[in-house]
Amino acid sequence: MTTTERCIAAAEAHSAHNYHPLPVVVATAEGAWMTDVEGRRYLDMLAGYSSLNFGHGNRRLLDAAKAQLERVTLTSRAFHHDRFADFCTQLAELCAMDMVLPMNTGAEAVETAVKTARKWGYQVKGVPDGRAKIIVADNNFHGRTTTIVSFSTDAEARAGFGPFTPGFEIVPYGDLAALEAAVDADTVAVLLEPIQGEAGVLVPPPGYLAGVQELTRSRDVLFIADEIQSGLGRTGRTFACEHEGVVPDMYVLGKALGGGVVPVSAVVSSREVLGVYAPGEHGSTFGGNPLACAVALEVIAMLRSGEFQERATELGRHLHSELGLLVGGGAVDAVRGRGLWAGVDINPSRGTGRTVSEQLMARGVLVKDTHGSTIRIAPPLMISKEDLDWGLEQLRQVLEA
Repeated sequence: MTTTERCIAAAEAHSAHNYHPLPVVVATAEGAWMTDVEGRRYLDMLAGYSSLNFGHGNRRLLDAAKAQLERVTLTSRAFHHDRFADFCTQLAELCAMDMVLPMNTGAEAVETAVKTARKWGYQVKGVPDGRAKIIVADNNFHGRTTTIVSFSTDAEARAGFGPFTPGFEIVPYGDLAALEAAVDADTVAVLLEPIQGEAGVLVPPPGYLAGVQELTRSRDVLFIADEIQSGLGRTGRTFACEHEGVVPDMYVLGKALGGGVVPVSAVVSSREVLGVYAPGEHGSTFGGNPLACAVALEVIAMLRSGEFQERATELGRHLHSELGLLVGGGAVDAVRGRGLWAGVDINPSRGTGRTVSEQLMARGVLVKDTHGSTIRIAPPLMISKEDLDWGLEQLRQVLEA
């Protein structure tokens, strides 16, 4: 057996089979490149589902983490620490909001947003206790906790995990009329991804997000934007909502906020919304820990420069131009996305998204499939144009084979 085969066999024997990873075992990584246990190099065109927007081993992020490791890594929220106030202040400023509630993973942040919206609905809006309703979109992906899969339309995510949490209504994504019809006196929030990532990088119709903002404001309902994948530079703006000039009532952030170094997530909103909490009503031992805050502060500083948003805009324009040339040749049915983020629908006659991903892996490019026929492309924002073009050339050769 090769080293790769031994590693995979050991993992299969001793880990739950909740993922179906490609058969590659990564040992080291730098920038946009990863090296496996056999010494083979691969261009990372997935970037940890946007967790690695700034690349592997980013020196600024590693230096920030190392400096904090020498000082203090965890206090729990039983005590204050000297990085917490700066983190909350600067993240709130980046989002043009008032307050931050830090967590660790994206799913935790979504759960926090759900709890916050319900608490706000009862305490501020005056919805009768136990009747708060949150509207979500079909094909959503917000995580895999029991509550979150309760409002998923993915049968694979739901099967065998009931009974499900009530209080959610699902409407078609991008359909303002359906959303308006679903809003009633008990509605406390609309929770949406500005671009649906797991569904295949689905971009809503022009004007949809602005319409959601107008509707929710007129009906005293919170607009919660899950920007865990779409936010923090991926689409060419700090937040994907900015493409329509929209500022939601609440941001849900994660992935790139930790720079691919540590898990960091947060809910960011106004004082009216996040001010509903009293001590003991919500919390996390590791949420907002010193190490997480130190890394996230460096992420915020990097985003403030605008460099990564500009790169995502410029290289994203090139990415979509090149991918557009693949449509119509029989191998690719459609391409969608924004910035350095794309979903490529593979024609079934050419194979599945999984088979194309495996063929790209054999050529030294790592992407990942979703929903059977789609591959997702989301390289680190610091990728060079030369490396991006090389990766796209491998895709062309796979599709033409």
